[in-house]
Amino acid sequence: MQTPKNAGRTIAALLLLQMPSAAVVNFVLFKSLFGPPGYLESASAHSLEISLGVVLGLVMQALGAGIALAALSVFRRYSEAMAFGLLALAAVGMSIGVVEYIHVRSMLSLSQVYASAGGANAELFKLLGPAVASMRNWAHFTGLIIAGSVAFLLYGTLFRFALVPRLLAAFGMIAALLQMTSVGMPLFGFPVVFPMLAPLGLAHLALAVWLIFKGLPDREAIAADRRA
Repeated sequence: MQTPKNAGRTIAALLLLQMPSAAVVNFVLFKSLFGPPGYLESASAHSLEISLGVVLGLVMQALGAGIALAALSVFRRYSEAMAFGLLALAAVGMSIGVVEYIHVRSMLSLSQVYASAGGANAELFKLLGPAVASMRNWAHFTGLIIAGSVAFLLYGTLFRFALVPRLLAAFGMIAALLQMTSVGMPLFGFPVVFPMLAPLGLAHLALAVWLIFKGLPDREAIAADRRA
């Protein structure tokens, strides 16, 4: 059985792997999908990068589920509802991530067909292009909101049971709310406010560092030692 200290270090390792993965996928490997002149014209020439981004994105989603699984053995000692709620939210987020990456593959396929058509039916492609991209975008932003909810519940559980310093956990909860607000703005026609995403990255980094050195407390073992 994994000890709370080791569970905390596992969470830290998964967080440290997940954070750079998101940046690499969205801003490096998927760059051709969102930069000029547009994905219809450019994605087909970058099929390898996009395919790698899909694979890495799915791995990133699995890391999120792994964080919830690692936390489960510890959190359920304090609240089964919060522990399994975290796992359920992570599973929902992973499912939405799969939907997002299916739509990314559809964008790549449409770009490849567009390139092979050599300019034929250009107006039809111009109509289809935004529709296919919007399906990916709605899945993407919905997934990010769920990811923020996972982070909020993670920090909320840590705060509720004082498993890390409450100041750190409170900062994480506020950062998660800022993240959800920012990535929810496109649903109402407003752009993402990227500076509002930074606090959650800092909170994750601070949490990972704390957990590497301290892990999560094993209060049952401490209580047993005191009784002895």
